[in-house]
Amino acid sequence: YGGGPGGPYDGGPGGGPYGGGPADPLAGMPPLADSGRRTLARIIDMVLVGIVVWLLTWPVGVSEYNFDGDQVNVGNSFAQSIIAAALYIAYDTFMAVRFGRTLGKKWLGMRVANLSDGSNPSVQTALIRAAVLWLPFAFCCACVWTAISGGWSYFDRPYKQGLHDKAARTVVVTAR
Repeated sequence: YGGGPGGPYDGGPGGGPYGGGPADPLAGMPPLADSGRRTLARIIDMVLVGIVVWLLTWPVGVSEYNFDGDQVNVGNSFAQSIIAAALYIAYDTFMAVRFGRTLGKKWLGMRVANLSDGSNPSVQTALIRAAVLWLPFAFCCACVWTAISGGWSYFDRPYKQGLHDKAARTVVVTAR
C-alpha cells in the first residue's frame, strides 16, 4: 500500500500508479468568472435586448399578459415571448461567436470560452448554449428557467457552469 520511491507504487509521472489523469481543461486559461458578475452581466443583456423587444412589439400591439377576473389572455404575450426568445438567442449566438462575449460580459470583463481549448465558441456551440438558456423562456418558464440555468453556476464545481454552459461545454472566464 505504500507509494514511496522505489516501491511498486512509486507514483510515477502524474502522481499515481496509473499515470496522470486527464489534463485540466482550464490550464492556461484566465480564471473563471465570478457568478455574481455573470448574473449582473446577464441582467444588463436582458435589459438591452428587452428594450429592443419592446420597441419591436409595442407599435404592433403585442402586449403583456392580460388578466380579466378568472381568465388570462396569453395570445399577444405568447407572440412577444417568441420574439423575445428569438432575439435573445440571436444576440447571444452572434455576440459569442463574433466577440466571445455579450455587451454585459464585455462591460464587466468576462468572456465565453470553449471548455476544451479556451477559444470562442463556434456557431453550433453558441447556438446550443443560447437555445438551452432562452427557448424555455418562450414556451413556459420565462425568467424562472433563466434564473435556474444561469444560477446553476453558483453551485457548480469545478467549472462554475450554468446549465447552458454544461450543454454547450463552455465556461465563462475573466477577460480584460
